[in-house]
Amino acid sequence: MIYIYYSYLSPENHENLLKNELPKLPYDFRQKIKNYRKWQDKQLSVLGRFLLFYGIEKNFNLKRQNLKIRYNPYNKPFFERNPVYFNISHSAEIVVCAITDVAETGIDIEKITPIEINNFKINMTEMEWNKVAFSENKLQTFFEYWTQKEAVIKANNLGQFIDLKSFEIKENETIVNNGKFYLKEIMIDEKYKCYLASKKVANDFYIEEIIY
Repeated sequence: MIYIYYSYLSPENHENLLKNELPKLPYDFRQKIKNYRKWQDKQLSVLGRFLLFYGIEKNFNLKRQNLKIRYNPYNKPFFERNPVYFNISHSAEIVVCAITDVAETGIDIEKITPIEINNFKINMTEMEWNKVAFSENKLQTFFEYWTQKEAVIKANNLGQFIDLKSFEIKENETIVNNGKFYLKEIMIDEKYKCYLASKKVANDFYIEEIIY
């Protein structure tokens, strides 16, 4: 089972969220949050951790005080001495968190906004770019590929050190460094694209919006 939780930004609950949840987080993380200038960035980061520990405690009977988040040499977070995988992503007004004990997992969400698509051609294979270029809705198709590729590199232990053009998404599957990843679109909001990547075919999902 893969548990997916998401929340929307809420100006009204911002101070209450920081007051209640920020003290529960590690010192280094709190300092990082305090350096953010925009309240939106602060809330998205804190909400991401809140969703993570909410899901962990609810579904795996684990307590946050017994869990330590570490980072591998490629800056991918993981729980020390615990076989629960997780990944967090946020864009615009939504933060989403995926949690599972099935396999390495990555999730990416992006708001569909007008951009200069040609600037990203360098990150796509010829086949992927042709799909975008000849699509009736180029923006939608671009974000479909972009979120899939981002989800894959977040599921892989090498993370951002993987060249996006080094692998190709085809029929919701891809191979990176001889490892196969499966992709699934997560329907959250029609203004966004969201994809999940996993090393195993994920058929069982639980999706819930959390309102703090």
